[in-house]
Amino acid sequence: MSLLPLALALPPAASLVETFFLGVILLALALPLGLHVAAVHGGRFTSRTRACAAIERALLRLGGADPDEEMSWQHYATAVIAMSIVGVLFTYAIQRLQHLLPLNPDRRPPVAPDLAFNTAVSFVTNTCWQAYAGEATLSHLTQMVALAVQNFISAATGMAVLAAFIRGFTRSSTATIGNFWVDLVRGILWVLLPLALVLAVVLAGQGVVQSFAPAHAVALVEPAVDGAGTAVTTQTLPVGPVASQVAIKQLGTNGGGYYNANSAHPFENPTPLTNFLELVSLLLVPTALCFTFGALVGDQRQGWALLAAKTALFIPLVLVGIAAEQRVNPRLAALGVATTPSAEQPGGNMEGKEVRFGPTGSAVWAAATTAASNGAVNAMHDSFTPLGGLVPMLLIQLGEVVFGGVGSGLYALVVFALVAVFLAGLMVGRTPEYLGKKVGGFEMKMAAIAILLPCITTLVGTAVAVSTAAGRAGIANPGPHGFSEVLYAFSSAANNNGSSFAGLAAGTPFYDGLLGIAMLIGRFWVMLPVLAIAGSLAAKKHVPPGAGTLPTHTPLFVALLVAVVLVVGALSFFPALALGPIVEELEFSGAARPLAT
Repeated sequence: MSLLPLALALPPAASLVETFFLGVILLALALPLGLHVAAVHGGRFTSRTRACAAIERALLRLGGADPDEEMSWQHYATAVIAMSIVGVLFTYAIQRLQHLLPLNPDRRPPVAPDLAFNTAVSFVTNTCWQAYAGEATLSHLTQMVALAVQNFISAATGMAVLAAFIRGFTRSSTATIGNFWVDLVRGILWVLLPLALVLAVVLAGQGVVQSFAPAHAVALVEPAVDGAGTAVTTQTLPVGPVASQVAIKQLGTNGGGYYNANSAHPFENPTPLTNFLELVSLLLVPTALCFTFGALVGDQRQGWALLAAKTALFIPLVLVGIAAEQRVNPRLAALGVATTPSAEQPGGNMEGKEVRFGPTGSAVWAAATTAASNGAVNAMHDSFTPLGGLVPMLLIQLGEVVFGGVGSGLYALVVFALVAVFLAGLMVGRTPEYLGKKVGGFEMKMAAIAILLPCITTLVGTAVAVSTAAGRAGIANPGPHGFSEVLYAFSSAANNNGSSFAGLAAGTPFYDGLLGIAMLIGRFWVMLPVLAIAGSLAAKKHVPPGAGTLPTHTPLFVALLVAVVLVVGALSFFPALALGPIVEELEFSGAARPLAT
C-alpha cells in the first residue's frame, strides 16, 4: 500500500460527522468566551463589575503588586521569569518533602531529585511531560498543591504574555505593555477558575473520581494467578482529587494526567460524555483566543483569519490520522486475526486503544491533543500505525501553532504571521506591515529565534540521545520505531506538548535532565522574543494602511501563513521524519524491507 492512496482515502462517514459536530460545538462556545477574555484583559470586565474589581485589587495588594503600575517588556519578562523560578522551586520542594507533608494517605516516599526537577520544570512550562506513574508516585497534596496549581499559573502566564503581545499592536509610541501581575490574576480569577469549577463538577457527576481517601482494595470478580503461581483475589484502586485536576489540565492545555494511563483511565474519563467534554475543553480556550485577538486589535476579521489558518492545517491531518488508524494491520491479517468491523471487533488498528473509543475516537483525540499543546492522551501513540503516529508528531513539530497552548499557541502563530508579511514585503519591494505596525529587522531577528530554537533543540536533543549509550538505553524498540520514540519525546518537550510515544523509558537521570532543559528552551526562548517584539512594536507609531498594504484578513494571506508554517516544519524535520515514521510506514505497507537494527 502506498502513502498516496492512504492520504486520499475517505474516513468513515461517522467520523466526519463527529468531527463536524465537534467543530460546531467548539465555535458556539469559543466565540462568547473569546469576547469575555477580551473584556477581562482589556480591563472592561472589572471596570464594570465593582465587586470583581475590589477582589482583584485586594489580591494584588496582598501580593505586594501595584495594579496601576505599567511595565516595559524587560520588566514584564523579569516578572514572568521570577514567577517561573519560584514555581519550579516550590513544585520541586513539595515533591521532595511529600513524605513529611499531610494528605499522603498511601505514604508515598519522596520523589527522586532528577525526576522532581523534570516534573517541576514540566508543569511550570505548561508541558506536563510525565516520566512517572502519578497514582504510584505522588501524594494527594503533591497532585493538588504542586501540579494542579501550576496548571492554573502556567496557562494564565501564557494568556498574560499574549495580552502583552497584543498591546504591542494596539499601543503607539509607548514603552510599556501592561502589568504581568494584573494579567496573571485576571486570567486565573475570571477565566480559568470559573471554567474549571464548572467542568470539575460536571466531570465528578459523570463518575470522575474526587476523593481524599487512600487507595481501595476490592475483591476481584474472577480471582487470578500471578506469574509466581500465587492466587490474586483483590485489586488496589488508587483514588484522589482527580476531577479537579482533570478539569484544569484540559482547559489549560496542560495535559498531565492524575493516572499513568491519563485520559484512557476510566477514573479520569469514564463515559462518552466525559470524553467529548474533555475533547472540547482542550481546544476551547485556544480557539476562543482567536476571537480575543480580533476584539482587542479592533478587527474581528484578523481573528477569523488566524482561526482559518489553524483549521486549514488541522482538518487534513486529523482526517489522515483517522484513515491511518482505520487500516488493517497487514501482519495481523496474515495471522488470521479478525480485523474487520463486527459485533466483537470495531475494526482497524486497536492496539493500545480503549474499545470504548475505537480507532476513530483515538485518532481524533491524538490530533486534537497535539494540535492544542495539551498532551493528554486517551490511547497510546506508541501503538499507532506509522502514519497514524506521524500525524500527532507533525502537529507538534509545526510549532504547536495549530490551536496550540493557552496563549502560547496564538502568539507563536502571530510570529509566523509576521514572517509571512515580511516575506510578502520582500516580494513586492515594500516595507512589511501588520496591524498598522511596520515590521523591521529587530522583529524578524526575534521571530527567527522564537521559531528556530525549538526546532534546533528537538533535533540536537534527538541526535545526542541516539548517539550516546545513556540515550539508547531507554529505547525499547530498535530500528525506525525506536528513533521515532526519541524524536517524539524531544519534539514534545521542546514544543511544550507533554505527550509521548510511551515506549521510551524516559524516567532516567539522562532523559530527566535533557528533556527538562528542552522544556525550558521551548517555553522561554519563544516567550521572551515575543515580549521583545511586543515592546518594539508598542514603541512604534501606527501607520495607516496604504494602497500597497497586504490585507491580512483575506484567504490569500491565510494561504500564505499556512505555507510558511508548513515550509518551516517540513524543511526542519523532514530528514528526521524520513528516518523514523516514514521509513517505518514503507516497511509496514510492504514497500520496503525492514532495516537492520
